[in-house]
Order: sequence, then structure tokens, then C-alpha cells
Amino acid sequence: MNTEIPAPQTHFTFPEIRRVSALQPLSWLARGWADFAARPFASLFYGVCFFAMGALLGAAFRFAVNYTSTLAMGFMLAGPFLAIGLYELSRQRELGAPPDFWRSLVAWRDNPGGIGIYVLILTIVFLVWARASLVTFALFESRGMPTWEAFIEQLLSLQNVSFVMTFFGVGLAFAALVFAFSVVSIPFLLDRRADAVTAAAVSVTALLRNPAAMLVWAALIVVLIGVGLLTFFLGLMLTGPVIGHATWHAYRDLVGPSVDLPDASIT
Repeated sequence: MNTEIPAPQTHFTFPEIRRVSALQPLSWLARGWADFAARPFASLFYGVCFFAMGALLGAAFRFAVNYTSTLAMGFMLAGPFLAIGLYELSRQRELGAPPDFWRSLVAWRDNPGGIGIYVLILTIVFLVWARASLVTFALFESRGMPTWEAFIEQLLSLQNVSFVMTFFGVGLAFAALVFAFSVVSIPFLLDRRADAVTAAAVSVTALLRNPAAMLVWAALIVVLIGVGLLTFFLGLMLTGPVIGHATWHAYRDLVGPSVDLPDASIT
């Protein structure tokens, strides 16, 4: 059997966006776990990277909760890009190809332009969120920025409820925006040589056609990432790769084939 990974598509129209059941995300997680089990060492490499990043950020900003929370949100915003290698490992397994860890490290080279622009867009959104987060702290914390312990105490004791609601409300708005544009964007850019605008449009269309499934998927991601954070980032070694692999299967279920168009330069 030919296991060579095909080159990304280069000419296509807007793809078919399929509808799936509300509980289909459970299938994505199951298949993501199967990919993890089939490629444990390569997947764990990415999991260790997730853990190391979280642990380093937590250690560096332990006494500056405003930066810690901002960077944690940025970590979640950058998740789709960080998981490119996991998407590539899932693609290899889907095609029956042997695991190629080194290729997964440079999978972005299949579409550097589209992926690069998309990462730039995510970076801009992250910087806007970072500024909004700092402004929120400045407005509500007149005595200075709280420590992590003080912030947790506020959450548990429901002190300064207006701040907590505003902070998480702003964060939720940014997270929802990024989620809408990121549901299948990076797997789509990896699999097909598309541009970032088309990839974002595909993601938004997939979300609009499957609101129930996307709500369940977002909730599962929040729970799994939350488990990772609450276990001092150790859980991210498992939940991060599984979510990455599962996202590839979400893309496969949601996005149908594109119709190749003839190159206009050919006469």
C-alpha cells in the first residue's frame, strides 16, 4: 500500500461543510485518544512541551496574577498552532503511513504563508486581550496588582464579584472569538494550501452549521484544559495531545472535499 503523504491541494472552491450530531465531539476525543495511544512517544513530546510552557509561565509570574492569567489565556489562544505537529501525526496515521516525528516538527512548511498569517492574526488578538486584561485589573485593583493567592481568595470568597465577572466576561468574549475562527483552521491550512481568510471562513461556517456540537466541543476543551491547569500543568501532558489529535478528526468530520479548479495560467 502506498503510504506516501500527498501534497496539499492548491486549487479549490469553498469546501462542503457537513453537519454532525451534538455528541460527535465525544467520537473526536475517542479517536484522538486512539491516535495518542498509537503514537505515544511522539504525542508525549508535545504534551511535555505544553507542560513545560505552563510550568515556566506559572513559576515566572507566580506573584503577578495579572500576567499569569493573561499568559494562560494566550496559551489557550495559541493552542491550535502549537498542535500542528499533533495534526500531522494524526494525518500520518489516517493515511496508514509510519510515524514520522521529524516531519511533524516541520509540518508548517506545507503551507508557511497561510499558517504564518494565521499565527499573526492570533498574535494580534492575544495582544489586544493582554491589554484588555491589564486594563481590567487596573480599573478594579486600586491597591495594586494582587498576588496569585489573593486572586484565588477573591474567587473562592466571592469578593469583588464585579471584577471577577468583568475579567472572565472579557476573557470569554475573546476566547469565543478565537474559538470561532480556530475550530478547524489550522488542520485545514495544513491539509490544503489555502489562505488564512478562507480557513477562518471555513471554521466560522462549521460553527454556524453545528452550534450544538460546537458548544459541546468547546465545553470539553475547557474541561480538559482546566484539568491540566488545576493539576499544576501536569495534566496537559495528556489532555493537550488528545485535544490536538481530536481536532484533526473534528476537521475531517466537518469539512468535506473541495473541487479542484483548473489553473488559470494553463491555456
